[in-house]
Amino acid sequence: MSKVSITTDYAARDASIVINSYTTVLRRPRVPHDVFATYWRDVHGPLCSRIHGLAWYVQNHFDREQDAHLWPAIEGIASFPDYELDGGVEIGFASADDQSVFNDASSILFADEQNMFAATVAYALPDGSRTLVDRSPDPVPNGNDGIDRIHVHLGAAGADAEAFGAFMTGFAEALAAEPAVLKLRLHLPEAYDNAEPAPPAPNVDHLVPPERSLIAVVEIAFETPMTRRAFFETEAFRATIDGQKAHIAYASAFAVSGVYTYVRDKTLTIAGLRGSRAAQLIERLGANNQVADDVCDLIRTGSLS
Repeated sequence: MSKVSITTDYAARDASIVINSYTTVLRRPRVPHDVFATYWRDVHGPLCSRIHGLAWYVQNHFDREQDAHLWPAIEGIASFPDYELDGGVEIGFASADDQSVFNDASSILFADEQNMFAATVAYALPDGSRTLVDRSPDPVPNGNDGIDRIHVHLGAAGADAEAFGAFMTGFAEALAAEPAVLKLRLHLPEAYDNAEPAPPAPNVDHLVPPERSLIAVVEIAFETPMTRRAFFETEAFRATIDGQKAHIAYASAFAVSGVYTYVRDKTLTIAGLRGSRAAQLIERLGANNQVADDVCDLIRTGSLS
């Protein structure tokens, strides 16, 4: 497990991802969760990682049964109706040209989604996402690092995307300034358009109800669930409640069971090259030979240089 640094902030390392997307995923109902999670991590993940153009690929797996107090109930803000998720995915690019290269080859990826996903919705972030604070030193997490992580999906109270975005930016900045918050990453995507469903994966649902068209996603992390619960009672958080009531109509939070990084800075991680579980085994056994250049070249090319 990575240790969290209370003093060092690594947020700047995410700035190279200038274009991003955040995709919600729901597993197929008759695929057991353990099979779904394994396939997503070790079959679908390495397939996506190999597609040219990628600069950033991270799977966040969600736990539906962690606890009942992930986010405080606020009068006037409802939970999104009929909203269950099994994960959230970031796919990012260093440039528009790189994104075009990926899009041209992505049909091989999207053809695989029907094997485990019932629904996926890709929210576009053409201006990227923003990491306001991140005190975790590991740039390529591959599992559960013991930090209490949640993703909070927030639906706008109206149709004014600019006003909603301005509020969410200030809200995120206020939370990120508090010492109890170890990480905060804000996604402010464009409004989703059902007329242009994304991603274009066959036999997978990509439609959203009106309340999930204009959303924001806040990734927020604390040392423990106890720290999180205590934070919601602080004056700093309570000072944001009136603003939340004015700008947010829906809120649903999802507990993160693991974060799996396959590509960072246009470079495959060992999880991207070998699969998430294989990478965990290599690290656990200290198998340095498995990450040597000759072995990695062999895996990539099928031949020894």
